[in-house]
Parts: sequence; structure tokens; C-alpha cells
Amino acid sequence: MLDLAGLQALIDALAGRGYRVLGPTVRDGVVVNAPVRAVSDLPVGWGDDQDSGRYRLRRREDGAVFGFAAAAQAAKPVFFPTEEVLWRGRRTEDGFETDTTDVGAEGPYALLGVRSCDLHAVGIHDTVLRDRGFQDGAYAARRDGAFVVAVTCGDPGGTCFCVSMGTGPRPRVGHGAPFDLALTELLDDSGHRFLVEVGTDRGGEVLAELGAPPAGETEAALADRVAERAATRMGRTLDTAGLKDLLYSSADSPVWADVADRCLACGNCTAVCPTCFCTTVADLTDLSGDQSERTRVWDSCFNSDFSHLHGGNVRQSTSSRYRQWMTHKLGSWIDQFGMSGCVGCGRCVTWCPAAIDITEEVAHLRSAAETGAGP
Repeated sequence: MLDLAGLQALIDALAGRGYRVLGPTVRDGVVVNAPVRAVSDLPVGWGDDQDSGRYRLRRREDGAVFGFAAAAQAAKPVFFPTEEVLWRGRRTEDGFETDTTDVGAEGPYALLGVRSCDLHAVGIHDTVLRDRGFQDGAYAARRDGAFVVAVTCGDPGGTCFCVSMGTGPRPRVGHGAPFDLALTELLDDSGHRFLVEVGTDRGGEVLAELGAPPAGETEAALADRVAERAATRMGRTLDTAGLKDLLYSSADSPVWADVADRCLACGNCTAVCPTCFCTTVADLTDLSGDQSERTRVWDSCFNSDFSHLHGGNVRQSTSSRYRQWMTHKLGSWIDQFGMSGCVGCGRCVTWCPAAIDITEEVAHLRSAAETGAGP
């Protein structure tokens, strides 16, 4: 068990081991990951209200540290930045020289407060970007050696549906990416404390360094109830039964045209999604032609030129782009990587300016398939 002083000791211990500690902080009206040096940097006493196209922070009366739902961004930008210089080059008398970025100089990272849904998202990126035959070296360099402190989500938001996807609300060993330590926040008449679960030997070493007292059966039961209550309070549900086949058989469904009438093709959903990993490359050269650099930036399948091939774009309409995104996320991703590309965090619903809800669109597809009619 850790109290608030113990949580501060954990932050200090990680910093003392050379980690760059990142955790949830309040900035510009949202919760985002940023450097953390003290418990006071965390969103103490803050909760949030989330619904379709809506995100608002609200003050809590209980002083909870992790009393919010999914933050604006997950761990993705830490290991897979929005923009990354691959190399810089310059003309010399003997030809052309290039310098690559030293990714290792940024870390190692310690991530504090990773939700179970986002832990599964990291696991998906591990599979896609690190553990296949062609490894993303920059991702692997940031990811390897990272220390992860997960946290049970005790107050899910209105757009959360991690239970439907089997990804939460409590981190579990062997499910998703490995965590070193996992916290469940307990707030009652007995005080403010955190039950700690050890996920790795490294996590056990750090916990032993803190001298934390062991949890009793009462605290363990309370932590179980926190997760159980959260599981019954999901803001959304998604019926995944036969979903891949439903999407494959619905390529010509009128639902896609209905979505396209509302979709702005802005790419917000892919930007906040913790599993999307599409990128493009930009080459820039100065006016003299002596300096150049290649930069990788996030891209989106909603961009009009994303599917451009010689001769034109494969997916010219908004309906075809939304169909591609959702069919890949919930269907063909399974064929490619052996898992769904959705972890139920609900960010695509919260941050869609048109309030399009992926769980509702799946329901519309089911209804259209059953009746042979539109939504």
C-alpha cells in the first residue's frame, strides 16, 4: 500500500533511477501527459464529463488523483511522436552527409497513470511496430526500457466502452502490454491510499525500495469493488459478436453515406486514437539546396490524398474513407494482427466535432443488415 507520501516517493524513486517521469497533468482545460515531479503536478481533485463531441473538466470534492476518465491523448505520442526528424543532411565538399536523431537521449521514460485501455493500445503498437519482422527502430528505442505504472479506472467517462472490448477497467498481468506496477486508488473513511500490484521484477524492486507496507484482505477487496463498480458504469457498449463479418458484408451499406453527410473528414478520430499508426514523410530543403531533412508525421486515412496512387486517389469520397477506417479498426485489423484495433477508450467519440459515435454506427450497420434498409 502507498499513501500520498508514498506516491511522491515513487515519483522520486523513478526520477532517481534516471527515468523521465511523465504522467497526467491539467493543461489548457484538458488532461494530457507531461513531465511530473510531484503529486501536485497530477490532476488532484479533477474529474471530467465526456460525451459525443464534448469534453469538460470538473472539480471533484474527494481529492482523487486519478478521478478522471481517458485523457486527451494516450501513451502513443510518447513512444510514437506526432512529428519526428528521421535525418538531417548537408552538402559538403566531398558529397553529402547525414545525421540521425539520437532517440535514446530522450529517455528512458516512466509513464505514470496508464489506463488499462491504453495499456492494451501500447501492446498493439508493440505487436505492429516493434515485434514484427520489420521493426520501427525509433519506436523500439523509446519503448524498450520504459517503466509503466498503470492505474485502475474508477470513474469511466460517458464515451468509455473498454468492458465491451475486454480491455479494462483494471490492468491485469498478461493482458495488454506489461506493466511494472499497477495502482488502484482507494478513498474512504480509512484514508486516501493506493493498492499496488507488482507486474515485473523491476517493479518489485522499486516497490521494495519504498518500504511500502503490504495490503490486507480488506484493501484487496475494496480494490476489487472499485473495478467492479467501474465495469458497470460504462458510458457506451459495443456488440462485437460477428463484427468483422458484419463489416465485410456491409461494404455497400447505406449507413456509410449517412455517416458521410455528417463527417468532416477532419481526422480528429485518428489523431486521438491510441492505436492508429499511419504516417507520411516530408522532405524539406533550404533555398540554397545545401541543407535538407526528412520528417515523419502522423497521417490519417481521412485525408483526401492518403490513398493516392499513380493516377489518382483510391478513396475519393468521405463515405469510403470512414468505411475504410472503421472496417480496418474493427475488422481487417484482426486478420492483419490477430486482435482488434479498438480498445474502447471512447476518444474518437469524445473528440469528434460532428459527434459521430462508432458504437452507434455499428448498431446502425446491424440494423441495416437485419432489415435490408438504411439507418
